[in-house]
Amino acid sequence: MSRNDPDFAERLQAAAKAKQAQLEKIKATARGNDAQSAERQAARVETAKARQIRTAERESANRATAERRDAERVAEKARQARAVTEEKARKDAGRVAQMAADAALKKDQKAARDSKYAARKDGARRK
Repeated sequence: MSRNDPDFAERLQAAAKAKQAQLEKIKATARGNDAQSAERQAARVETAKARQIRTAERESANRATAERRDAERVAEKARQARAVTEEKARKDAGRVAQMAADAALKKDQKAARDSKYAARKDGARRK
């Protein structure tokens, strides 16, 4: 080791002095900035309150939007259910009308067939 290199004890002593100097510097600035520190703290508290208010407003708006969307969804489902019911009723009415028309057609066909048979039978009797 050369004489210019500090030994371990000297390095420890230099580190302790540097640490002490930093602590004194921080204490001096803290004492001088008490008023500024209080102002900054008050500003932080004010900012935090404003942030909480904005957050609460945003959450309230989000809840209102979600409730509106839910109401729209419910209304849409009700409209779709009503449309399905109306479509089913229309189809049922169509089926009933078709069955009535089929029954009337069969009745007419039977009457025509019966009259044709009756005419044939009458014609056979007259001869």
